[in-house]
Formats: sequence, structure tokens, C-alpha cells
Amino acid sequence: MQKKRIPLAGGGDFIYKILDDNYLDLLVENVLDIPLKWGEGLTRINDRYSVLHMNSSDFNMCSLGILPYHIFPSIYTLNSTISLERSNINSVRNNTGLSLYGQGVLIGFVDTGIKYDHEVFLNLDGSTRILSIWDQTIFSGYPPTGFTFGTEYDKTAINKALLSSEPLSVVPTTDTIGHGTMLAGIAAGNIMNYHNFSGIAPKAEIIAVKLPLAKKYNRKIFGIGQNVICYQETNILLGIEYIKSVATQLKRPYIVCIGMGSSQGNHDGHNATENYLNNLSTVPRTGICIAAGNEGNTRRHYHGNFTLKENTNKIELRIGEMDKNFSMEIWQNATNRLMVEIISPKGEKVKSIIPRLSECREYNFILETSKIYINNIIVEQETGEQLILIRFEDALSGIWIIQVVNMDSYISKFNAWLPAGDIISENTFFLKSDPENTITSPATARNPVTVTAYDQFNNSIMAESSRGFNTNGTVKPDVAAPGFRLSCPTIYGTDTYGTATGTSAAAAHATGVSAMIMEWAVLRGNYTTITGRDINGLLIRGAKRNNDSDYPNPIWGYGRLDILRVFQSLI
Repeated sequence: MQKKRIPLAGGGDFIYKILDDNYLDLLVENVLDIPLKWGEGLTRINDRYSVLHMNSSDFNMCSLGILPYHIFPSIYTLNSTISLERSNINSVRNNTGLSLYGQGVLIGFVDTGIKYDHEVFLNLDGSTRILSIWDQTIFSGYPPTGFTFGTEYDKTAINKALLSSEPLSVVPTTDTIGHGTMLAGIAAGNIMNYHNFSGIAPKAEIIAVKLPLAKKYNRKIFGIGQNVICYQETNILLGIEYIKSVATQLKRPYIVCIGMGSSQGNHDGHNATENYLNNLSTVPRTGICIAAGNEGNTRRHYHGNFTLKENTNKIELRIGEMDKNFSMEIWQNATNRLMVEIISPKGEKVKSIIPRLSECREYNFILETSKIYINNIIVEQETGEQLILIRFEDALSGIWIIQVVNMDSYISKFNAWLPAGDIISENTFFLKSDPENTITSPATARNPVTVTAYDQFNNSIMAESSRGFNTNGTVKPDVAAPGFRLSCPTIYGTDTYGTATGTSAAAAHATGVSAMIMEWAVLRGNYTTITGRDINGLLIRGAKRNNDSDYPNPIWGYGRLDILRVFQSLI
């Protein structure tokens, strides 16, 4: 039976709006009436959320102000750019009572796609170990059942392509960046002894989702350049829904690996994607592993305090010459009201922007070409907290002063974040930064496994690894996994290998370990209703801890991942 495209709500030629740069995507709750006023079609994500497509003719930078902050999708960047023994993988594989390889478990990746013809994803007979691929960027084929765009390639189609002398002429999806291929290889690649390579769960089957790059106006609203590799929250949610739908149809246990992150939001683990992943992690036979981020040493977080005697806090922000357009966010809880003043490197001052329910202030500097947009939102709708969003346009390089003034006589604190990843250069940073509270979203979600990275060769934490805790005190990260120069497949041939470093690589490692636990629990019948939250608890209990440190802590979480200790803890 041939699949048919399912129309979006709204009528017209709207299937392509999901990728059309003439439309801005908004993440809306299905119960709201925003689509009736602003929409030109909806793409449904799940029972709670949909993507609203807004024509760019209605766009201006103060659309964020007319419309609430939280419906503009967060923008995510990639979290990464050998060691099996450090996590005791081989001890569990070689144990005759365990012998776990992830068999029967599905592992899903929502990322840059996958090089499906690489040898690490093939069976001995040359057929594929990939169950399906949903390429959200290709419209020449048919979308998955229940979805409205992109093209799905199942195992039959992939195997047909592998028999061709030109596989891409049959199944034209591939990974041109390499990040998704790297994740899949580390988590579930074959054992390739002659290349000294092995994935953690080499008998698991793979589901891959290839994301489109973030759209023009979704970038513009937050001042993100068109050359930056980044992705929209909306498409990531759709990708996870797809993995869930495939696993549900096949009645198979599954793990989702997320190797991306964003520094947008208040870092308390309760935005739309985090709430969704929290709930998904309580569903039996479902696991989630998320990279903590690589923001630990980037100097992009600032922590401020107000006392009864001091009601002004001066943030010194150094803006590099390459970073003309970007945004920063200041968050604080509901106890106080904050006012903001901004002083440019030439001394020009923007005075007394007081908090309001919905207002966007545009300020054009006289002594320079810089422009800023300021939203001082007294109650941000999704969190109830105050948000000061400052968006720079054609910013002058140098030291900017952001003075945050406490309008009330209460002791309080606030946090400020700059964008994560490659959205800005290393030359833009806070002069007095704080490395804690740098876990990126959605890794701040409570129930999934949040994975930081350590150097497995000397057992030291990697300086770039993001640190916890969450702003509400929730312990994150959960565990540390090997993340320094992990051997991985590359996209430059069908038998080529390189190395990957960062928390994405560590999350892929932990994803493979989670698949091994899922095999033991579900396929072996030891704990058939295990959830992602349960897997998180098992990994925490089995983590290896040093006697000279207190746990949990913001750097290591509960310690280094060790799957053998997980099973020993059950004895």
C-alpha cells in the first residue's frame, strides 16, 4: 500500500512550509488560539504541541514581544567535535552470565543523518543494521506514516541501495557533517578488530533522523548567522516522536541519544522539550541519554547576587569583532523585579528598561552603528520567572556594561547566559564568568541520563564539559563517560575512522551502555517494565566514585560510568 501525504491544518501548499525559509516556525500548544490569529498551517508534533508556520512578511525583531518568548523554538548546536575498558564494557560482554551486546534493542539518533553504507552499520552478509532513516530534508519520497514531510527509507530500501554500485542514486540520504554517523558508530557500530574499533552495543538496531538546518527567520530572531550549523527544537521533537512511533509499532525497547544542546532558557529542566523527555523517560522500555554540553570553560555564564546593601550588579561583557549579531538572556525567579541599563564601549547609555508583561524596546546608538532589542519580561509565560532578553545587532567590539538593578529590597540572585556552541566565537565572554550552571538544554531534564565527558586516559574531567547543578538545585550531570578522542566512523569513506571528543561522544558511549542494560532487563526478562528513569538510577548506583570527593557534585555528578558495578549493585 502506497503511503500518502497527510495535509496540515490550514489548507494550501503547506507541506513545504516546514523547510521554506519564507516561514518562521513557532512551537505552540494545541489548546492555544495563537494559530487562529497568526498561522498559515500547522504541523502536528504530538497531542500537546504543534509547529505553527508564520509568513515572514509578518516578521520583525519585535515579533518576540508581541508573541511570547517560549513559542520561539530554541536553537541547538552539536556537542562534540577506544576506550572500552574504562566503563568495564568487555567485562560484561565476556561474562557468560551476561554477554550483553544490545541485541533486540533499538537505538535512535536525531542528528545530522547517517552514512548508511559505512562498514560499521553492515551485517556480515552486507545487509544493513539500520532499521529505518527519516530524512526530514528530502521531499522526493514518502514521509513516515503519521508525518507530513520528508522521506522515510526502511530496511528494504537501504538494502536495495547497498546492492547498487551507486547507493545514493537509490537512497539519496547521507550525512554531510559526520556528527550523526559518529554518534551511531560509538553507540552501536560493529566490532571491527582490524581497525581496533567497536561500538558499545554492536547488535542493537539503529533508527536515524536527519534534521534540516535551522530556518532563516528562526535564526534571525536570535541573531544567529546563516553559516552556523544549528537546528530547531521543533524538528528535534518531531524526530523523537518518529523514533517512538517506530519502536511502538514494532513493540521493541529503545534508547534515544541526543547529542545537541542550547543555552537558551532558565536551565531548570522544565521547558517544552525537557518536560516531554521527562515524561518519556517514565514510559516502560524507553530510555533517553543526553549530552551535558561543552560550555564549562567558555566563560558564557554569569552568576549575580543582590544583598540588602547592594542593589546593583555590573556585568562586564566582552564582545569580539566576529560577533556582530547574537543574544543573551538574564533570568531570575519571581521574588524580585530587575531593571537593566546598558553602556556601550563608547560610553553611550541605554537607561532604565523596567520590566513589563510584553514589550520590545529597540534602541539605535548615536555614536556607533550598534542596535539592540530589549525584552524585559516580568513574567515569562512558560516559567513564571523574569526574563531580560538582549539582542545585539551590528554590535561594536569591546567591553559592554550591563547593569542589573534590583528594584525591590530582597536578597536575591540571577543568572545570565550567552549562546552555546559555535553561535558565537570564543572572543565573546563574561569577564567574571561562572563555570557552574552551564549544562545545556535539554540535558537539564530531571529523568533522562545526562552525561558529561572525562578523559579516560588520565581519569580527569574535560575542561570544556558543562557543569551543574540546575538552577533549581536538581543534580546534573548524572554520570561521566569517556569522551576524549573516542574512535568513531567518519563520512569520508565506507571504511574510514577518526576520533571524537566532547559530551556528545560521551553520551553515545552511555547510550550503548543503556542498550546493554535494556537487553538484560527486557529481552532477558529480568525487569520487563524498566524505564529510562530506572536506567538512570542504575547507572548512578553503579558509578565509580573517588574516596577524596563528595558526591554528587557539579563536575562529575555521581561519578564515572561503570556497567559492571551496575550489575554488582544488584547482587
